Amino acid sequence: MRARRYVQMTWAALLGLALTALSPWAWADDPPPAPDPPVPAVGRAWPVGTHPTVLRGWEPPATVYGRGHRGVDLAAPAGTPVRAVAAGRVFFAGRVAGRGVISVQLTATNLRTTYEPVTASVQKGDEVTPGEVVGTVEPGSGHCTVTCVHWGLLRGDTYLDPLSLLPPWLLHRGPSRLLPVLGVPLP
Repeated sequence: MRARRYVQMTWAALLGLALTALSPWAWADDPPPAPDPPVPAVGRAWPVGTHPTVLRGWEPPATVYGRGHRGVDLAAPAGTPVRAVAAGRVFFAGRVAGRGVISVQLTATNLRTTYEPVTASVQKGDEVTPGEVVGTVEPGSGHCTVTCVHWGLLRGDTYLDPLSLLPPWLLHRGPSRLLPVLGVPLP
């Protein structure tokens, strides 16, 4: 009887310790989790054209299921070639809810780009290089007023701004201008 009581008390003590350790107050002195790392500017090409019109930008939702725009809409007529923004491996190429979707896992990152509505010219598992054609824009994008490509970026299940993949020189619109160098006469 004594041994049984000892075992019960031991289990009760262990359970109490476990519950205390799992309590949100038990870890109050721990530092907050580290912020997500910044998105590396690994993009080398726009998905469509050389500098397409952004019809609607990225609008992050306040909550996981909240309203927002989880990507960028780029104007592109039906039949326009859609290119891989960066090197990677095709993670998915198929139809979702009647639309063609392509997803590319970017090389050496935990990032994934998505393009829709696109008729795929690649298959799951294909390696792609920056600027390589992965498909063509399908007619009737659904949520744009004109035909467009919805370009998305994810880290795990978290949507990010896909424009952050592009380096500043690729985002710049307009002609390049050279500035004078001090001490060097103008031609």
